[in-house]
Amino acid sequence: MSSSSSASLPPVIADNLPSLPERSGVGGIFAVLVGHPFDLVKVRLQTAEKGVYTGAMDVVRRTVAREGMVKGLYAGVSAPLVGVTPMFAVSFWGYGVGKQLVESNSTVVNGQLSVAQISTAGFFSAIPQTLITAPFERVKVLLQIQGQKELKPGEKPRYAGGTDVVKQLYKEGGIKSVYRGSLMTLARDGPGSAAYFATYEVIKRRLTPANPDGTPGKLSLPAVMAAGGAAGVAMWIPVFPVDTVKSRLQSAEGNPTIGGTIRMLYRNGGLKAFFPGMGPAMARAVPANAATFLGVELAHNAMTKMLG
Repeated sequence: MSSSSSASLPPVIADNLPSLPERSGVGGIFAVLVGHPFDLVKVRLQTAEKGVYTGAMDVVRRTVAREGMVKGLYAGVSAPLVGVTPMFAVSFWGYGVGKQLVESNSTVVNGQLSVAQISTAGFFSAIPQTLITAPFERVKVLLQIQGQKELKPGEKPRYAGGTDVVKQLYKEGGIKSVYRGSLMTLARDGPGSAAYFATYEVIKRRLTPANPDGTPGKLSLPAVMAAGGAAGVAMWIPVFPVDTVKSRLQSAEGNPTIGGTIRMLYRNGGLKAFFPGMGPAMARAVPANAATFLGVELAHNAMTKMLG
């Protein structure tokens, strides 16, 4: 492959991501490795009681001091690393199915879906994805927050790892406990995916150069990464309060309810209580989503070389 072709994302990836779960899985792994420390800071800010932390940098300082750089900032990373490939595969598959449903039930002008049609397909992608995302999110959140507890001499953390979390949750409350927070996961990922895919597609169309004959040209990898980063930011803006409620639900002891969690948050901090950790989430969105598409491109190049 020439250097010029390896510097741009082939149309088969840019336009048909639903058919490439393996490559999108590689992109997802890149996103997890780049974005997990930001996500950990976000979750700890969301689940901590008022006044525990003064801000994101305070979380970082105290986490590194107590748990170490890698172990602390990557606490709970095993769950998303294991789940990211099936999550991405199901998400992109669902997006493809959503586009087919939109095309069969509405009018597509000039062979190009409108922003509203793309948003609809994006929302649909979150429905099957939630079946995988919700339990992995539950495990991730519990592993991310347990390091905050000061252990007594000889005391071990409550959970030994992701598998142990699942075992204990199932023992305590069955499959319902493992899947706690599923409704809020869908409430977050439905609108979030709609915003993500729509923003990505709009920016991609605007950045795509035209060939001399007027047909769409190849989109450079930096442009694809920029579109992905913008899409990640757009995804979080409308759904962050929902994510806060989800994190609280999935980390709480006992049997919390959605309504009770919302009332508790508002009573303790007003509307501001629904937005702790939004800074780290926004900071994570650009590099993590850029890394996703970088991973897709590198996987594409590697597979092309192997297959000739």
